[in-house]
Amino acid sequence: MPTDPATPSDADLLTKATTGDQAAMAELLRRHGPVVRARLASKMSTVWQSALDVDDVMQVTYLEAFMRITSFQPRHEGSFLAWVSLIAENNLRDAIKELERQKRPNPRNRVQATAGQDSYVALVEMLGATMTTPSIQAARGELVGALDQALAKLPPDYAKVIRLYDLEGRDANEVAKEVGRSPGAVYMLLARAHDRLKDVLGSESRFFTRA
Repeated sequence: MPTDPATPSDADLLTKATTGDQAAMAELLRRHGPVVRARLASKMSTVWQSALDVDDVMQVTYLEAFMRITSFQPRHEGSFLAWVSLIAENNLRDAIKELERQKRPNPRNRVQATAGQDSYVALVEMLGATMTTPSIQAARGELVGALDQALAKLPPDYAKVIRLYDLEGRDANEVAKEVGRSPGAVYMLLARAHDRLKDVLGSESRFFTRA
């Protein structure tokens, strides 16, 4: 059957998507998302299916793809599908890695949430950022403001899991109920949220440098 000439090709959609056209990006994901989802589902062990939903992984994958598409450089036919598949696989890997880690938790892997400003300092230190000011104590109030501003630049789901898990000290099951996702999805969201927060802190805040 001949292709409808009114239907844009993947190459045409990619050209538009990489310049910020969200409708073109949505169409690309509509075309290729089911293939990515099927591949992902085939890789999910039954051991983790009760703690992690494949659709949770896909939702975060789509969000990441939308945020990163302007830096994507297509190299060959099929590169978009390969790129989205890689994002999805990385999300799944991070979620499973953290679920496995929770079986043998290391307290140093978790922000030690305390009241007030200390949880903000602990979060920044956990992310590997360092304050450029010589006096952390004197600048803690400014640190809280700067981190709140950075969190406001994140997608709402990312900011919410950081506030609940890292700053308020709730466990993954509590956070999962609060955000309506599986515990595995909380860990996946945290991994991506931490990545985005590092980027914002490193590029936009005068208080931080990446270690």
